[in-house]
Amino acid sequence: MKNMNVFNRYCLVFTILFISCKGYSQKNTVVPVQHKVTLKEAHKGDLEIDTLLLDSYGLLPENIRQFYMESRAVFSENTEANFTDAKILESAKKHNLALIGGPMLGNLQKEQVTVWLRKHSETPITIKVLNIKDKSEHKYFKNNIIPGVEQRIVLDGLTANSEYKYQIYENEIKLAEGEFKTAPTTKEKGLFKVAFGSDFHKVGLHNPNLVTQILKRNPQVMLLIGDIAVDDRENKINLHRSDYLLRDMSKPWRDLSANVPLYTAWDDHDYFNNDLSGIPDRFTSDDVEAVREVWYQNWNNPEYKGEGIYFSTQIGPVEVIMLDTRSCRTVKERGQYGCYLGIEQQNWLKETLKNSKAPFKIISSGTMWSDAISNGKDSWGTWDTAAREEIFNFIETENIPGVLFISGDRHGTRAFNIPRPSGYVIHEFEAGTLGGVPGPEAIAKDATNQIFGYGGTEIIAFGEFLFNTKAKEPQVTFRLIDEHGKIVEKHTLLYNQLTPRK
Repeated sequence: MKNMNVFNRYCLVFTILFISCKGYSQKNTVVPVQHKVTLKEAHKGDLEIDTLLLDSYGLLPENIRQFYMESRAVFSENTEANFTDAKILESAKKHNLALIGGPMLGNLQKEQVTVWLRKHSETPITIKVLNIKDKSEHKYFKNNIIPGVEQRIVLDGLTANSEYKYQIYENEIKLAEGEFKTAPTTKEKGLFKVAFGSDFHKVGLHNPNLVTQILKRNPQVMLLIGDIAVDDRENKINLHRSDYLLRDMSKPWRDLSANVPLYTAWDDHDYFNNDLSGIPDRFTSDDVEAVREVWYQNWNNPEYKGEGIYFSTQIGPVEVIMLDTRSCRTVKERGQYGCYLGIEQQNWLKETLKNSKAPFKIISSGTMWSDAISNGKDSWGTWDTAAREEIFNFIETENIPGVLFISGDRHGTRAFNIPRPSGYVIHEFEAGTLGGVPGPEAIAKDATNQIFGYGGTEIIAFGEFLFNTKAKEPQVTFRLIDEHGKIVEKHTLLYNQLTPRK
């Protein structure tokens, strides 16, 4: 610090304020849009458009802007570049950015949570975690850091269902901070809140108004179901990394990821391009492995299963099951059983459902479960109706209770009942309006089983499940909440409504 000139000190102060995760995100004021970027422009994603996205709700501190511009140039010019590139690390050092990614919370459990981050130097860090109620403190020390390589630090030894604050330090300088609440034990009765949504499409990642409302609702976790941070980069992995850099420079994104543990799955635009899946024409199996690898590096999920990016984990009363509905497809077998999830993932899903001890289960699909919108375009209905029927039938015959289905892809937010011949009704909720981008019709032509529907640009909103296990009969309440905090929809389902009829 003693050798810093005035400009560098000025930049460091701005940087710490920028990444402290407690800026405008908790204020009630509405931040106006400075640059409105369309979905078509976001898909194009050239330097001018991505810079407008970065400044879409206000200018960044100049040192962060310069780091982004210099690092993006490295990714654009070098197809092999990654975050360990010497030019990127030197730029971060020059502009006093100790963290070039994160913190991002994930993999929440009853006694621990995982913090993901990326540093430009090998300087060790200390994470201080404070129990808000009893003021007990834990300290975690991380050394052996490889500059530019993502780090996952497990904060363990915590107390279940407890609120914590954490701070990340390097040489006694606070780099970032945030809050979280550990998961309850499986036996605890109470309330548990899960936020979810899809289709950020880069344009929504920078929206402080939406992030403010998510944080004000205090969800313990959030599920993001595709089209999140990368847009149509095909097999250009360097540009995938460039889009993740854009994500990590966003102040609203940092506010969200530092305070709400995130669970993520991809859809077509994160994968290669619109409606692409499996091994598309002009791509190879090596391309699929490369895009999976960059995904692994830039998210903070529990351990993946099989060859895809699918996984499951129990968080309190909820088993979260996030499917890979892109990379496991077999394109040449479209319409045949097993072509959508692949046989391995299909069997894994059934085993996971059968073995789950959680009273509630959420199964995510990047694309919609029902066929009422766009005639099942690029979804179950035009790919693998036999496998979908097998899943639905398996839930009934095995008498698996508490299952909720969530989906994305079809810009807009909708909910459907899917009635079964037995009288059991499957419930699907879609909240594909995180980015507020245009899409297909809000209401299906045959809306007999549709609960509600809003167009992609009609509202910017996220979904929320509030699980109540202390009620006489357990129940879950769905709410749709817009970027101004208005509860647009509210629907409560009792446990017996989510239980197959014997």
